[in-house]
Amino acid sequence: MGRFINPFTDFGFKFLFGREVEKELLIDFLNDLLVGEHVITDIQFLNNEQQPEVKTERGLIYDIYCRTNTGEHIIVEMQNREQPYFKDRALFYLSRAITQQARKGIWNFQLDAVYGVFFMNFVMDKDIPSKIRTDVVLSDRDTGKLFNSKFRQIFIELPNFNKEEDECENDFERWIYILKHMDTLDRMPFKARKAVFERLEKLASKANMTQEERMQYEEEWKVYNDYFNTLDFAEQKGMQKGIQKGIRETARKLKELGVDDDIIIKSTGISKEEIEKL
Repeated sequence: MGRFINPFTDFGFKFLFGREVEKELLIDFLNDLLVGEHVITDIQFLNNEQQPEVKTERGLIYDIYCRTNTGEHIIVEMQNREQPYFKDRALFYLSRAITQQARKGIWNFQLDAVYGVFFMNFVMDKDIPSKIRTDVVLSDRDTGKLFNSKFRQIFIELPNFNKEEDECENDFERWIYILKHMDTLDRMPFKARKAVFERLEKLASKANMTQEERMQYEEEWKVYNDYFNTLDFAEQKGMQKGIQKGIRETARKLKELGVDDDIIIKSTGISKEEIEKL
């Protein structure tokens, strides 16, 4: 393992971006993501566990759920494995965040804007292989004019980002370069350009973690690494059964670690019924 944590393990992602004490990192990333549109000076982390609207539904657990000082609700999700109906899933996440704003009694239906930011370790649109970022808004089909600014989805397809360090043209690309390569880097690049990357170097360094944090991360990293090694081997050999076996084994290990069923479902794509049989 390298000097820095893998930011696409569940622990690593939330350790970097999901903690109140280090919220400046998320603020800086969001400002670089939305440069020219918004300037966020503060965020408040919200409860990432959303209760079902009716008892027969199951709740949702977002990776990161926050509200900006300018009123936007922002969901930030990390998705390592391609899943069926992923676009529908992303739409459902934002729809739930919208309907949760409903007020009892007389209400004028005024909503806070909801943004979804989805990091993906897979290619969503294989017919557009070079596209790194997809921005989805509600707009008029004929004119392209924005119809309603309260709904926004941003998909970041990491496999499509192939720039080298010296080829990055802006701070958003520098963020993506670092996140994609972090667990293989010997040093944190771009520190001279942006002070937040110096802070990121200290936070992401495994040497600066507590013993408990290090143990939790390394246990999860082992499951993460075993999972992708199994998938790679099975795909190279064309063995669908091997892929499914690797997925179930990963789910079993996550369950043993006490990971919530919703996170296991999101990470592996298997059903709640299958998890209960493990």
